[in-house]
Amino acid sequence: MLKYQEMNQSKIITENIKNTSTMKAILQYEFGGPDVLHYESVRVPEIKPGEVRVRVHAVGINPPDWYLRDGGKALPLEWQPKVEFPIILGTDISGVIDAVADDVTAFNIGDEVYSMVRFPYGMMGDSKAYAEYATVPESEVALKPATIDHLHAAGAPMSLLTAYQFMIDLGHNEPNALQPDQHQPVPLEGKKVLINGAGGGVGNFAVQLAKWKGAYVIAVASGKHERLLRDLGVDEFIDYTKTAAEDVVTDLDLVLDTVGGAASSRFLRTLKRGGALFPVFPLGFSGADEADKLGITVSTTQVRSSGAQLAEIAPLLNDGTVRVIIDSKFPLAEASKAHERAAQGNIQGKIVLTAV
Repeated sequence: MLKYQEMNQSKIITENIKNTSTMKAILQYEFGGPDVLHYESVRVPEIKPGEVRVRVHAVGINPPDWYLRDGGKALPLEWQPKVEFPIILGTDISGVIDAVADDVTAFNIGDEVYSMVRFPYGMMGDSKAYAEYATVPESEVALKPATIDHLHAAGAPMSLLTAYQFMIDLGHNEPNALQPDQHQPVPLEGKKVLINGAGGGVGNFAVQLAKWKGAYVIAVASGKHERLLRDLGVDEFIDYTKTAAEDVVTDLDLVLDTVGGAASSRFLRTLKRGGALFPVFPLGFSGADEADKLGITVSTTQVRSSGAQLAEIAPLLNDGTVRVIIDSKFPLAEASKAHERAAQGNIQGKIVLTAV
């Protein structure tokens, strides 16, 4: 039997959708380029205990999406995904709850929410965000910041949580699969911080969080991003196409390298003894011995879903302390075009899909 709840005196939202109902989603049947993403009809997902179902209004696109889409070509063999096709990509959503499990107590039908769904444990296609409906564990949901729309809210979760967990608060005690020790953020007030890749999704959030915490911030990006990053409050800007940051910067307390990889070790000589280098993408880093000699901490972590942290961050989004920058938007049906945009690189902020 269907249950109903009156919202805003006139709006009626259905709690349960008949099992025969379908929705649109982006399905993938093989690894490959953007052309393997197909807009099709599938069954609306049913909620399980501890979950809510969200009518998705917008979906944020992130690097793990295209890593999974192409079979992890950029990853070591042991990290390359093994999945059962078809899969539905994506983790970041913003929308309206249309159903709740009986044991859910913190959320109600009609709540506007945002989430990073089942990451990293669902990263092999179990998060299923490229769809009109998505189920989400209660612990991974937070009320959407009221002053921003669904488009901007969907652009926040993974990138903002990555910057937050690297720089402000890890927020969990899960073992770190990327290194023996748990990652520890460092105090930022009064510190000299360099953000490499500052124009991208994680980078511009990192800039804003570092400024919020009182750091002196040097942003490294291409010249295209200078106006935006100065508007976000950076103290210095370096155009990497003209100047190598490691040749002109010294005495840093922290480098957050959102690009990472083997080249991240070049930043070691920019740091003071006791400083820290945080590569967001640590694979290929080969400067551990040099870091030890220089007295520099090198640390990384894997971002994890957290409704509690999204709730902590929401006031910063509400009052404009942190802004979501949108590079481009595409209808859900044109997810392949969104991935083509991602492949072009030099992204400013986030690429977002609209589902409503």
